[in-house]
Amino acid sequence: MSTIASLVIALVALLHLWFLVLEMFLWDKPAGRRAFGTTAEFAAQSKVLAANQGLYNGFLAAGLIWGLWLGDSGMPVKYFFLICVLIAGIYGGLTASRKILWIQALPAALGLVLLWL
Repeated sequence: MSTIASLVIALVALLHLWFLVLEMFLWDKPAGRRAFGTTAEFAAQSKVLAANQGLYNGFLAAGLIWGLWLGDSGMPVKYFFLICVLIAGIYGGLTASRKILWIQALPAALGLVLLWL
């Protein structure tokens, strides 16, 4: 596996750790509301749901970090978690915001292509 593929996978993992922080801890704070374009009222009402979503993003990051830690023997793990991120990004891009396609799905797709090469 190339160093570039590892760096992209690490970037995807870091993005998902950031999503965890935004959704679990900053959802109803100005930074979280600004990131997701929500009102204070909506953020307060959906805080528990956002925290749950953030936890799932943490699991995606953990899986990618695990795959990186395993090195070359972690290829199936990396593929699995990148595919999960890609599917989540496509679904989010189609149902919530097109921005998700660029922020979540595209980096995962790039990681998959680099992993395959």
